[in-house]
Amino acid sequence: MNQVSPGAAGEMLPPTASEPQHQKKGFSLGDYVERLALVIAWLVVIVVFSILAPDTFFNVRNFTTMFGTQTTLVILALALLIPLTAGDYDISVAATLTMSGMVVAVLNAHHGVPIGAAIAIAIALGALIGFINGFFIIIFEIDAFIVTLGTGTIILGLTLWISASQTVSGVSDWLSSWVVVHRIFGVSYEFYYGLALCILLWYVFDFTAIGRRILFVGRGTNVARLSGIRVGRVRWGCFVAAGIIAAAAGVLYTGTAGASDPTSGQTFLLPAFAAAFLGSTAITPGRFNPWGTFIAVYFLVTGITGLAILGVQTWVQNVFYGGALVVALSLSQIVKKRRERAARL
Repeated sequence: MNQVSPGAAGEMLPPTASEPQHQKKGFSLGDYVERLALVIAWLVVIVVFSILAPDTFFNVRNFTTMFGTQTTLVILALALLIPLTAGDYDISVAATLTMSGMVVAVLNAHHGVPIGAAIAIAIALGALIGFINGFFIIIFEIDAFIVTLGTGTIILGLTLWISASQTVSGVSDWLSSWVVVHRIFGVSYEFYYGLALCILLWYVFDFTAIGRRILFVGRGTNVARLSGIRVGRVRWGCFVAAGIIAAAAGVLYTGTAGASDPTSGQTFLLPAFAAAFLGSTAITPGRFNPWGTFIAVYFLVTGITGLAILGVQTWVQNVFYGGALVVALSLSQIVKKRRERAARL
């Protein structure tokens, strides 16, 4: 029988985060298939589009472009992953991305603030937004969905105000050079930033005490509280971390475009949710996990890219992402119920 292990300050923590309580017995072939199903589906999509459009889809340039241009979505989805793991929704992450990118552009291009200082201010702003979200959610015990929906709307309004509803260009070339110009193996640096963040979050969730606390809180706040975990502090910290990472995504987005648009960042919200929920059905099925999310982003982007190459109209992108979110939610519920039944056996 599994025993919870003591954490810092006498807290009681769940078993190792990477091994849910009912999975200590090892993995069957079915478990491995379930874990790798999304990877297999991704490979199938690649094969199908390679057959349908061999000259335009199946070439090095297309794949390096897909890998090198989706880091903003990867990082935003990983930001979203943190409060989701603790059982909370953060609808404001896309607005935080938009505002932080705009702050960098306005400070650097309009006011001459050095790009390093502008980035630091934008990241600090993301932390502040996360802190404010946590304050209203934890102190006043308001539903996270409602609070972050409200703060996200406020942030978008403020972004339109500071930008005068205009795209701001003229950002320092230094930022673009460290985002899209420099490359490794033909893929821009930004891809490796997203990969590094994925590895970091995987390490935190699977091998650290704070990661196990977050997972335990997500499984049930009452049980976590009875185990000695300071649930409010953990949830609050998750919102701050999400704000910081979303702000970093905004900085990268501005570096990618060399400018900042006051509205385009909001288009990342639906794909980020779709990737997070779809990723929860793979690698570590039954819970949100960084590697599943990382793979889900590129699975979705591969599908969108393939459809675009085949000449499908742009409205299909919204249908694809919306459908992917519905399917992902359905699959995550199926996986959750299946594992709950397995745990009772």
